[in-house]
This record gives sequence, structure tokens and C-alpha cells, in this order.
Amino acid sequence: MNHRELFLIGEVARLFHLSTGTLRHYEQLGVLMPEVVDEETGYRYYSTRQFESLNTIRYLRMMGIPLKEIARFLQNRDVGQMRNMLIHQKEEIIEKERQLKRVERKISNRLEQLEDALSDRFNEIQIMEKPSMRIAWIRNQIVSKSYLDLEKPIRELDANQTEPIVFLGKVGLGITRENLIQKRVNHYDMVYIILDEEDEYQGEAERLPACNCVTLKFQGGHPQAPGHYLDMLEYIEEHKLEIDGFAREVTMIDNGFTSDTSQFVTEIQIPVKKKENSK
Repeated sequence: MNHRELFLIGEVARLFHLSTGTLRHYEQLGVLMPEVVDEETGYRYYSTRQFESLNTIRYLRMMGIPLKEIARFLQNRDVGQMRNMLIHQKEEIIEKERQLKRVERKISNRLEQLEDALSDRFNEIQIMEKPSMRIAWIRNQIVSKSYLDLEKPIRELDANQTEPIVFLGKVGLGITRENLIQKRVNHYDMVYIILDEEDEYQGEAERLPACNCVTLKFQGGHPQAPGHYLDMLEYIEEHKLEIDGFAREVTMIDNGFTSDTSQFVTEIQIPVKKKENSK
């Protein structure tokens, strides 16, 4: 057998910066077969005419095109087929890029929330302007003795979604303005989730406008909230403010982040405005 015009598999691997395992994988998938396989030694040889095919394979793999598609193309090379394959791959990459940017924004949102939750300003009542937010909710009375009490309404909110909504640090409980005025703060009137702008939620959602809120952040979960509500309501009365919407309570760090309940962090926001007759 004349092997003068042929190259051993190891030589080809070095020339193209590939492993011999990669070339054997190409062979198994039918992407690139050796020119000759020595029946006595089992050595595999490739010819120079296959180098062009290897260049094409490397180019298309760099574009992220699957090996099976490359194999089909090499069996019947055609300019139109190459064009269609590249157009399809470009569309796939644009969609992946869109999804990655969406994930990046969601990660940034969670990191920002965690940084806020981990700051040390606990049990301090403040008046802050809170930005607009988009929510989906269920109006349903609930007494929250633990995070497990929220599982059923959360599952209802997640029903019929084409993609799962991730709830870590986004589940809120609400108390109506009427119950706040009456200082009935031992149960909740609604459960809601805060939707990121990137969330594609199938169902009824509402955008709450930006507003001024009396806020308080404390270490603990929903069962520890009632006493903090009473302190905040007293603050509202002392500062001649008027409740201007339902209370929003979110556990910023909950069981989804840690199994140590002492590390839970919850924030309460009560929308307020100045009393019309106050000076």
C-alpha cells in the first residue's frame, strides 16, 4: 500500500489542532471517513483532498452548527444549502443572545435585591419612594405561620404558564388599606408575585405606580411581621400621614435562599400620602 500521499490520524490531528478522539468521533458519525484503513494494523490515513472538508467542518463547528447537519451538507455540498444553514444558525444565535440577556437582567435584579436585603439597616422605619412594579396576584385571605402556607397560592399563580416563573425573593403578601386602618394585621388579604420586566406572564397582571411608602426591613419572616406593622401604623399617625393603598410585604431572603430561618429578611411597604388637612 502506497501511503506517501496519506497522513496518519495523529499527523492530521496535529495539523488541524484536533484530538485523535475528535477525528474518530467524526468517523463514527459519518462526518469524515478516513481515506484508508489498513486492514492489518488498523491505522487510519487521510488524504490531502480531505483537508478541505476538515476546514469546512471546523468553520461550521465554530458557527455552532451540529455535526449531523454538517454531515448532511458534506454529502451534498450546495451554495443554497450553505446559505440556508447559516441563516438558520444566525437566527438561533440571535434568540440565544436574547435569552442570555434576559437571564443576565434577572440575575442583576436578584443581586440588587440581595445586596439591599443584606444591608444592616434593620428595624428602621423610613419614608422612601418606591418604583413602579408589575405584579400578578390572587386575592385570598391567608394566615402565614410559615413559608409553607404560601405554596398553594404560589402554585395557583404558576398555573398555565408556558415557562416557569421563578419566585425566589419575589412572593409578596398584602393587607388592604381598610384592614390597616383598623389595625387588623394578623392575616393577609392577598398573595402576589413581583414580575421582572423580563417575565412573560400568561394571565392577569397589574402595574402598580411609583409611590411614597413607609418602609421597614427586619430579620425574620411573615410570622414576625404583625408587631412591626403596629409600629409602622403608629409612625404614620405621628407623622400625620394617610395610608394610600395596600401594604406590601416581601420576604427578600427566604427558604429558597437559606434553610436557616434566622437569616430571613422581610420588608414591609405601606403606601402613604400627606393628610389633606395637615400642615
